[in-house]
Amino acid sequence: MANKNLNAAKTAKKDEFYTQLEDINNELRHYREHFRGKTVLCNCDDPRVSNFFTYFAYNFEFLGLKRLITTCYKNQDMDLFSQNKCEQAIYLIYDGDKNGNNIPDAEEIGIHPLKGDGDFRSKECIELLKQADIVVTNPPFSLFREYVAQLIEYDKKFLIIGHQNAIHYKEIFPLIMENRLWLGYGFKGAGHFISNYEDNATAGDHREGMIRVPGVHWFTNLEIKKRHENLILYKHYTSEEYPHYENYNAIEVSKTADIPYDYDGAMGVPTTFLDKYNPEQFEIIGLAEGDLGKELGLKPFDRELKKLNKSLRDGQLFYMLNGYPQKPYSRILIRKK
Repeated sequence: MANKNLNAAKTAKKDEFYTQLEDINNELRHYREHFRGKTVLCNCDDPRVSNFFTYFAYNFEFLGLKRLITTCYKNQDMDLFSQNKCEQAIYLIYDGDKNGNNIPDAEEIGIHPLKGDGDFRSKECIELLKQADIVVTNPPFSLFREYVAQLIEYDKKFLIIGHQNAIHYKEIFPLIMENRLWLGYGFKGAGHFISNYEDNATAGDHREGMIRVPGVHWFTNLEIKKRHENLILYKHYTSEEYPHYENYNAIEVSKTADIPYDYDGAMGVPTTFLDKYNPEQFEIIGLAEGDLGKELGLKPFDRELKKLNKSLRDGQLFYMLNGYPQKPYSRILIRKK
């Protein structure tokens, strides 16, 4: 049901999933050295309900921030941000504690009106973006492509939340290949977001007033220790255990943990590999799926193979087992450095 609600939200562009303070703290604790002396922008955040604003405002001195800027969207057509309650699009500026109580008091926060509706793509919001060193927020999943494209265009550091489906976007995966974007530390299991959508998660995983959304990740271009830790390889390569693809010169590796230590050629691994990806240990060749798979030059299927496995599509890897083509769900092609 959570995925159903997520897809419905993307279709309607009503991406009202608010991040828990606990999840923000669990991820941000790995990046503290990046924030000293920096201006942080949260540009998809109504500060009255945004835990990103709460986190940075209350940790302003601890992180050594220079400035905190947040923008609030005026929801004119009930399409995008906030909770459809903000009558005026505004931006807030907080430059830290002034009265010594280490609390962001109302009189210390500068509230400024925006001429437009606060859309991150508007000219005045782009001017705020130019002032920022690091952008941290949970952007609308339905606008993830546009949002990341803007961050790349203006050469911004960022830490943002997105769905794992974004890995497969032709606009996003090349950034991963080029080491311009990677996964952060991540959520513990599925993410729970404050939302008005009905959540039918199991009783043990249900949280009142929240929706459970599997497959959410933190995406970033900030350096973290995790990204430079080698994956320990212990499996020995055998042709029996690692079948060779029929339409690409690579072997099938069904689990990231099973990458063989003694195979130097190309390998197809699950997308979960990205959670363990160290660019000093591995090279990403491409994504064997859809248009990106076709760009790799995957050989097309003949008619007989398609009869044996009707779900085969061009731009997709396959191998043979007992005379029948087998299609792994989704594979990233890699090789060891």
